[in-house]
Amino acid sequence: MQTQLSRRSLLKLTGLAGLGAAAAGCSSGPSSGAAWAMWSSSPAERKVWEDFSAYVERELKVESLPTLTPSGGYPTKLDLQLVSGTAGLVTALNGWLIPTYAARGAHRPLDDLIAGDPDFDLDDFYRPIRDISSFNGQTYAIGFDVAPTVIYYNKTLLAAKGIPAPSPTVPMSWATFRDLAKELTGPDQYGFTCAPSVDDLVSWIYCAGGNVMNEAWDKSALNAPEAMEAVQYVVDLFVKDKVTPPIANLVTESSLANFMEGNVAFMHNGPWQVVNVRKAKFDWDIMPFPAGAAGSTPRVSGSSFAIPAKVRGEDLDLAWKLLKTLTSEGALDIYAEAGRNNPARLSAGSAFKPPPDNLGIVQDILAGKIAGGHPFDVTTNWNQVKQLLGQDLPRTFLGQVSVQEAIDGITPRLDVLMEQHQDNVRQASARKG
Repeated sequence: MQTQLSRRSLLKLTGLAGLGAAAAGCSSGPSSGAAWAMWSSSPAERKVWEDFSAYVERELKVESLPTLTPSGGYPTKLDLQLVSGTAGLVTALNGWLIPTYAARGAHRPLDDLIAGDPDFDLDDFYRPIRDISSFNGQTYAIGFDVAPTVIYYNKTLLAAKGIPAPSPTVPMSWATFRDLAKELTGPDQYGFTCAPSVDDLVSWIYCAGGNVMNEAWDKSALNAPEAMEAVQYVVDLFVKDKVTPPIANLVTESSLANFMEGNVAFMHNGPWQVVNVRKAKFDWDIMPFPAGAAGSTPRVSGSSFAIPAKVRGEDLDLAWKLLKTLTSEGALDIYAEAGRNNPARLSAGSAFKPPPDNLGIVQDILAGKIAGGHPFDVTTNWNQVKQLLGQDLPRTFLGQVSVQEAIDGITPRLDVLMEQHQDNVRQASARKG
């Protein structure tokens, strides 16, 4: 007990991030408290996790030991903790990481714990997050958020131009979106912003009817006409139409920072930024993603909590209780009320309230009432795929290479990564038996 109090004191003295994270990383393992890991990149996000931590202590009557790490460094830190056996009882996983850790056997399947717990209702979670949290027919994580990509718009800029607010239920066409982006671009004002990365490109690719990989997931599909059209459309907004803020640095370019300047009309992003955009000093709202040839089918992303495979015995019992608490309706109400993102539980959805006025479209899209959504298809080596695409594709946003040249150069190496993914799946299936 004395050790736990000392750790708590240290966390309070150093803050939950930074040294607090280091303290958890140097712990003797998961048996020293209800330790859990999460990423956090802003004071608003940190406040949410502090409230989560207090909720855990109230519900479980044990000390909550969160480790908060900036999102960019989170996967690397988690890798080190998993390898060294210093990871917490529960770790947050972005959906694109779940197949990676599941295939490695770094986290345990949860199906036995779910089946043995009559108080846990998996059906209360949106179907997309259940799919995102599964791999090879097994559940590896329980979601805490899930949402489709949407478009934020600056109502103040549109009103100044006499442009009516976009429909919250009928997605505009790509042609209309491009025309509006041009019309709203002028001196020190821009029509559109997004990150020059594959994470943002995939929504346009899905809306065009394409994907990063083929149907068998063993070859690249970026060179298919649908994907080529989508990438060219977005790159043209940057290079040909010049409706985007100038890129000063490909690594640090931030669509959120651009939008918050107040001189950008449309921002491609997700409802996970509501907590930050609420600080904007202008009127704003969200609308469905523009519809391409395949309709409005942007990527649906989500995040979950999982239990490392090394957690066993009494620690496993506490880990399951901790995971259930972190994904409970009470915890997700805290999450939703803060505007952090759309909660993964249907029963917690009503806590995610405006602003923005059109916030309800997020749940309507997930429910299939308007537009649609496409699951974020990721492989077991998605981090390598992201690194590969992050090397050459961003140069197209600067006009240094054409879209055709970039994708021609990427395709052979992407094919190799898809073959590696198939090997990973085969090895995971062999372990599963």
